[in-house]
Amino acid sequence: MLASKFHINTLKEAPAEAEVVSHKLMMRAGMIRRLAGGIYTYMPLALRSLRKIENIVREEMNHAGALELLMPVVQPAELWQESGRWEAYGPELLRFKDRHQRDFIIQPTSEEVVTDIARNEIQSWRQLPVNFYHIQTKFRDERRPRFGLMRGREFTMKDAYSFDKDEAGAGISYDKMYDAYVRIFTRLGLDFRAVAADTGAIGGSRSHEFQVIADTGEDEIVYSPNSDYAANIELAEATCLIPERAEATEELAEVHTPNANKCELVAGQLELPLAQTVKSVVYHTTDDDGKDQICLLLVRGDHDVNEVKASKLDALKNGYRLATEDEIREYFGTNPGFLGPINTLKPVQVIADRTVANMSDWVCGANKEDYHLRGVNWGRDLVEPIIADIRNVVAGDPTLDGTGTLAIQRGIEVGHVFFLGDTYSKALNATFLNEQGKAEYLQMGCYGIGVSRIAAAAIEQNHDDKGIIWPISMAPFEVVICPIGWGKSEAVRTKATELYNALLKAGVDVVLDDRDSRPGVMFSEWELIGVPIRVTIGDRGLANEEVEVQLRAAAESEKVSVTDLNAYVLNLYQQLKNQ
Repeated sequence: MLASKFHINTLKEAPAEAEVVSHKLMMRAGMIRRLAGGIYTYMPLALRSLRKIENIVREEMNHAGALELLMPVVQPAELWQESGRWEAYGPELLRFKDRHQRDFIIQPTSEEVVTDIARNEIQSWRQLPVNFYHIQTKFRDERRPRFGLMRGREFTMKDAYSFDKDEAGAGISYDKMYDAYVRIFTRLGLDFRAVAADTGAIGGSRSHEFQVIADTGEDEIVYSPNSDYAANIELAEATCLIPERAEATEELAEVHTPNANKCELVAGQLELPLAQTVKSVVYHTTDDDGKDQICLLLVRGDHDVNEVKASKLDALKNGYRLATEDEIREYFGTNPGFLGPINTLKPVQVIADRTVANMSDWVCGANKEDYHLRGVNWGRDLVEPIIADIRNVVAGDPTLDGTGTLAIQRGIEVGHVFFLGDTYSKALNATFLNEQGKAEYLQMGCYGIGVSRIAAAAIEQNHDDKGIIWPISMAPFEVVICPIGWGKSEAVRTKATELYNALLKAGVDVVLDDRDSRPGVMFSEWELIGVPIRVTIGDRGLANEEVEVQLRAAAESEKVSVTDLNAYVLNLYQQLKNQ
């Protein structure tokens, strides 16, 4: 590709709405242009990268035995009504009517459509297993689209769906997809972790997220540096930090704590460690008869309640929400910030985190404005609680397997593998005939990859103050040749063209910048765009029989002999491809 024949339009400054690094750099590099909130045009540079990502995804999906099809962007409402998600999905589902006043949606995902295909196409166990996938545009009407391609409304996604005759077969399909995802993200040159994830309301027994490690990631990943353990923070199990409960050494006492409505303020006033305080979080739920019930969840003052874990408590199985201030005053007789489990006005169900259950001589609210209780002990001052893991883990917590302590890093979710079971096949009556001729529901798995999000995540992980540093696997161009004095020097043009043709012949995705730009402008532009290898050819270097080769990810360039140039660049290219 000649740069003069390609559309390159970079910006010195990012638009004001660009917040995260990937959004700023993709706008500045001329890769994307905003059309509306969360909706972007992929300009030629970006589209080259997206197609390379798609090709790697497609190759590995095909290698794993999945079959590509293409399902429509527009889907009829009837399928979503049949599955129950027409109402349940919420305002992110973009609904519209056609000219005949029939309801349709713009697809955010394709479980309903692919299950409809399966129930019409699969009749016998002999047709199983099968895995259908497509790479298609999706739309989710985010309330607050932001961060460019990281959290847009329209995006490109690969979603796959496996169908098996039983859970054992579905497990094999799941493992194949898991392994394919590992190969995909490895080939893309990303630093990533596969983490155990919560299965959510759908249920199921297996779920893993693939997270690209980046400081700007929205998700927190818990992992063990000494083992393969990794989990999303919502799922990571927290151990009890106190091996056994000590005997009480203090008498229960009410203490004045004016304006201390947070554990940190209470600990400061009483000159106690924060870890000796207990935080109270109040939820409203209903019992099996539909009557109001208040649950009080207790975690140590330096910990936070994990709502995903809390949602799985039997006490909150009928749904829950945070209690209102009026409800708190009704049950505890005080405003939030001074409440606790002792002397409540009405009965509440107390659930203590594992660590809190082993605490002694602790501090909590006295259910009285500006007062707390210290010297609180289980058994003596209040009944033993229900005990559960209800907190977020923190860095330094011991691992469950005893291999050390946990660490936490941030990540960007770019892929998810999920065992669905028969959730959708039951709802849409997708069955097959087993070996005995009996109808059974298909067992399903779903597997998603955010293709456009991968591009943004790669930039979040690979950039510097000059611009993008693309992994070679998804770079819009793999090599850029920068001739100094293109319009003046025949020697420069000859050598640049010779190298360009040699690289093209070898299958390298190379661009020759023949626009005759000033060196500083040319270098800055290609550093912003992030091409992995830059070759600079000028009269001064040619006079010394050498040219300059610069890796985008390296601080220093290399002087290379003219006679060795072609072989050197090809060898460097192969090294990057094989990393």
